[in-house]
Formats: sequence, structure tokens, C-alpha cells
Amino acid sequence: MDVITTIIVITLGLCLGSFLNVVIVRLPVMLMQQWRTEARAALELEDDIEAPISLARPGSCCPRCGHPIAWHDNLPLMGWIKRRGRCAECKGRISVQYPLVELTSAILALTCLKLFGLQWSALWIFAACLTLMALAVIDLRTQLLPDALTLPLLWAGLLYQLLFSPAHLADAVIAVVAGYGVLWAVGAIFHAITQREGMGRGDIKLLAALGAWLGWQLLPLVVLVAAVVGVISGLLVQWQRPHLKGQALPFGPSLVIAGGLALLAGDEMLLAYKAMLGA
Repeated sequence: MDVITTIIVITLGLCLGSFLNVVIVRLPVMLMQQWRTEARAALELEDDIEAPISLARPGSCCPRCGHPIAWHDNLPLMGWIKRRGRCAECKGRISVQYPLVELTSAILALTCLKLFGLQWSALWIFAACLTLMALAVIDLRTQLLPDALTLPLLWAGLLYQLLFSPAHLADAVIAVVAGYGVLWAVGAIFHAITQREGMGRGDIKLLAALGAWLGWQLLPLVVLVAAVVGVISGLLVQWQRPHLKGQALPFGPSLVIAGGLALLAGDEMLLAYKAMLGA
């Protein structure tokens, strides 16, 4: 039964990872189309003739030549391996993002099963992890953290506390307010000193959403870990790509890494931090 459960969980993770790739690629395009339509309406211009895109339409196709991808080439992970990361029609490369997201989704599914067992709360945490991964990749690709993902993540976190840990609901509400307020204040101070935007509103909302899931006790540690990850990744990027020196880098992935670790192993993180301080 354990083997069957593991196979089912891995398959579920791969399939959800495949859907997550659709969200990652198409949601920013959908938002751009929406903003363009609203802007044209405000300016009283004719409607854009560009065909609208959704999560369901059009079907999967090569990002280079637009050739439809056959169902057997669209199987999670297997399809990319089968074609060796290339389009069957134009032989152009297909981003390694697709198999990495699918594989990570499967690993997250197994991790949640291992840590929390077969229970509804584990499914909620897995869904939160998938949402965080989508936000991280979208931020890396576009430097956007869409409200369409951050705000539902926030409300889902509060609902999770209400359903599975009502004693911690007050802590979660405090963390939402504190998470938003702290990063907003940091961004406002940075702007006042440098006259530049140092913190995007998406980052602020993401930290508030993490607070809803984690509570206020873990929030300072999440910010600290995210800052360390951000500094290290920024130095690595500038070392490998000197032409990016001075350009803004997305902070969302750093918050996702820190928040995801806290979501899966928050108690262990606190113990390790206290041990470091004690040493």
C-alpha cells in the first residue's frame, strides 16, 4: 500500500507541476492583456484584436514555432525527456523550467506526505508550496508577484489556521499586519533616502501571506533567511553576469525559499537558530 500511495503522490505531483507551468507562463500574459484592454478603454481606443489567452486555451504549443505539442510529448517530465528538451517540429530548445517545475512539484508532494502524512492539512500545505513556487518562477521571469496568487494565498493561510489550528489564528492575523507593515516601512525609508523603489508591493503582500501561514513568531527568521539568500544570490548573479550590476533583482524567490522552508520545517528552523545564538 505504501508503494501504491507513493506512486499516486508522485503522479499527482508531476501532473500538478505540469499545470503549474501553464500558470507560470500564461498568467502574466493574461494580466498584460487585461491591463492593455483596461488602458485602451480608459483612452477610448478601439479594442485590441489580439486573441485572448486563458489557462485552457489555446492548447500547448512550442514557444518558438507555435506548433501544437502532441499529447504523448506533453506528458509531465517524460515528454521533455523523450524529446530531449526540443520541439518535435522546429527542433528549438524548450526551457528546462518545465521539467524542473514538474520534478520539484513531485518532490514537494512526497515531502508533505512524509512530514504530515495522509491528511487534509498536508494537502493544504502542498497547495501553498505550489503557489509559492509559481510566484518565485513568475518573479524570476517577469519581476511580477501577481495579486491573483498572493492574495488567495493570504486568505487561504488564515482559513487554514481557522480549520486546522484555531488557537494560532490570532498569531496569524498579527503576522499578516506585521509582515505587511514592516516591509512597507523598509521600502518607504529606502525610497526616502535614495529616491528609488527598493521594495515592490508584491514582496510586501507575499510576506503578509507567509505570515498568515506561519504566525508572527517565525516571521523575523523568514525575513533574515530571505535577506541572506537575497544577498548571496545577488552576488552570484553579478559575478556570473557583470552587466546586471546595479539592476534590480527580484526578492520574491528569496522570500519563497525562506517561507517554504519555514512552512515545511519551521520548528526545526527555530531550534537551529536558537542553537546558533546559544553557541
